[in-house]
Amino acid sequence: MSGVVIIGAGPGIGQAVARRFAREGLPVALVARTERTMPGARSFVADSTDEDALRAALDAAAAEFGTPDVLVYNAALIQPDAPGELPARAQLDAWAVNVVGALTAAAHVAPAMADRGSGTILVTGGMPEPKPEYVSLSLGKAGVRTLVALLDARYGPAGVHVASVTVAGPVAPGTAFDPDDIAEHYWDLHTQQRPWSIEVVHDGRG
Repeated sequence: MSGVVIIGAGPGIGQAVARRFAREGLPVALVARTERTMPGARSFVADSTDEDALRAALDAAAAEFGTPDVLVYNAALIQPDAPGELPARAQLDAWAVNVVGALTAAAHVAPAMADRGSGTILVTGGMPEPKPEYVSLSLGKAGVRTLVALLDARYGPAGVHVASVTVAGPVAPGTAFDPDDIAEHYWDLHTQQRPWSIEVVHDGRG
């Protein structure tokens, strides 16, 4: 059992997903900009926008646990910005976190999953409808949706399930967007039988 690697292992969705998979007995590797602590989990430090560091963290996790059963990309830059408000450099920085890091991570582990004939890649999505007060995030989550479709077309036939969990509201414990409730979608997608879903939307309605 090779376990789950979670990139963007903050105190919300990331750690809730880690707890959910750990409950099933899977080894957990957490990748974040700063070291994370969680019972039974191994922490690796990398910024999702630093390609070399991210690849090195994924290699270190694979050396310890093997090719992961599950890769979760949960990193995102969430900020309010109206059209034209951010300079181009800031838009590119947001795109690097929201989309390019996911592409780097998925492309790094998917070939080994495909060679094995199994694996799950899950990306945290959002913004099912774009909002003009969140331009960079709306663009990033649209990019994630397209990326998932591309990865599914490329690796799905080889047995790799690629999907996104689209969260349609602000995450907070004790609300309709409780991270523990959202984490259930990740486990359900990982254990789902064909035909696979490539997107699940958590809209807070149960």
